[in-house]
Amino acid sequence: MELSFGEYKISTDKELISMDRLAELLHQTYWAHSRSKETIETSLKNSLCFGVYHHDTMVGFARVVTDHATMYWLCDVIVDPEYRGQGLGKKLIESVAETDELQGMLGVLATRDAHGLYEKYGFQKTAGNFMRRSAKR
Repeated sequence: MELSFGEYKISTDKELISMDRLAELLHQTYWAHSRSKETIETSLKNSLCFGVYHHDTMVGFARVVTDHATMYWLCDVIVDPEYRGQGLGKKLIESVAETDELQGMLGVLATRDAHGLYEKYGFQKTAGNFMRRSAKR
């Protein structure tokens, strides 16, 4: 999947992902600040990955773990702080939510502080920090 908009694109092509850049982004988060590059690389091999690119630089990322039949887990959603406020996070979550490969599946995620963003795309708050998006066919 590749979607271009303005000077940006969102792509699921893992070949475009710079491990150094992804590690730099994830190390800025509360959930992956100490994750090794080796662990990050292994996680990519077993996931559907969405990169947000400004020209050739990755400025956002989201990872989806799925059984490809009934459910998916949305995780590692990050937009470079220098690029926030431009709607890139919204476009990223919209791209994940509308991906044909994930249609008809239950979506789940955990967030400490971004419930409002995910609610715009059909996720509903459940217990604790968890959210779910009902399977739609």
